[in-house]
Amino acid sequence: MDAATLGRLISDHAALRRRQSLQPVGGRGDKIFPPTYPGEGRNAPPRHVFERRRIDGAEVWCVLVDSVQSQANRLEESLLAAAREGVVKLPYVVVDFRGTGIEGLEEITSLDAPHRVYDAILRDSLLDELPFMKSPLGERLAKAKPENATALLEASPNALLFGAWHSTGEGGGLGAKFARCLTSELVAVNAPADEIADRRSGEFEARTAGRRTGSRIDPLGILRKVEVFKGESGWDVTEAGAGKKAKKVRPSEINHGNIAPSVQPLGVTCDRVEHTMVLGFAALRRLRFGTPERDVAGRTLLAALGILAVLEQDRRGYALRSRCELAPEGAAGLELVRSDGTAEPFGIDQAGARALYAEAFAAAERAGFTFPPAPIRLVPQPKLVAVVRESQRLALVGEGGEAEDEGK
Repeated sequence: MDAATLGRLISDHAALRRRQSLQPVGGRGDKIFPPTYPGEGRNAPPRHVFERRRIDGAEVWCVLVDSVQSQANRLEESLLAAAREGVVKLPYVVVDFRGTGIEGLEEITSLDAPHRVYDAILRDSLLDELPFMKSPLGERLAKAKPENATALLEASPNALLFGAWHSTGEGGGLGAKFARCLTSELVAVNAPADEIADRRSGEFEARTAGRRTGSRIDPLGILRKVEVFKGESGWDVTEAGAGKKAKKVRPSEINHGNIAPSVQPLGVTCDRVEHTMVLGFAALRRLRFGTPERDVAGRTLLAALGILAVLEQDRRGYALRSRCELAPEGAAGLELVRSDGTAEPFGIDQAGARALYAEAFAAAERAGFTFPPAPIRLVPQPKLVAVVRESQRLALVGEGGEAEDEGK
């Protein structure tokens, strides 16, 4: 496969796709742990996401193992690793926290920031002593549209491949918005489930038939009835010693004592985990870059980047979270979906994907795209450093509160 052929396929056909079956590394039938989400209602236990899907002519219970958003994160992590290893040239933006005195934080890039190149972390940083979105590059990114997406392709093409939205842009949040061109998702197929009736609505919902147990025996043997106090100075056996706002708590609230055995409906078994990836050519064709030649070169570069991301993720493996590590069940290659819906093999391996991307990158440069020779480096504004430092301070004394959720 070469870049010119890939460009013609994008112009004429529908998509590239792959459906790969995976199994737990512990073997078929071993329990895995999908992500958990808050339950509905007060004090509701955490739960997995169940849904009925039509598979092989039958409706079966399926469980979300890795969402489209989470998969995008993992694919971007794989690309970032390849770029840092020096095996691919990949434009991206970096916020450099080194030298700020913030512990445990060195860099945040447009490949791992939640909203990619439009993320608040980048917006609250400086490029050549200007707020990023007020810099010449930032202004180009703010004005970018699918009809002219050159700025994103040159600065951080992952934003075009996986989608991005400049939600604080012009028109009350109607700023630059780019739909995903690549979607990837992992789903556990045919997972045993208990159907539970909701007492209020009468509707049924699925709950895993699996169970997770938990307990802890304290080697110090500290009993629950021991009096301890927790306050601004930490904890102590006296109210005065714990400092201001001290209150009586159980030893378990200061991480001592036994934790009683518990059983929760968590963890699943399944026939297989199915990984579905689609790289849509129609989505790529919506992106324009100024001239027909540049359109082809830009779309080809993005498609090559998507192929590379999938195969780089294969190399890194599928250790998704604790007790959820998967391995392929045989090799499943990419398929080309033609304009009439028929499919045929699209043979390429990791070495081929790297070579294809390098060729597409060189072709894009010949078409007139200007890529920075190194990642674009920003420095955080003092106010951003201040809020991070204060958050760390509060976390150390246990007063920070819960982190706010911000999806990618």
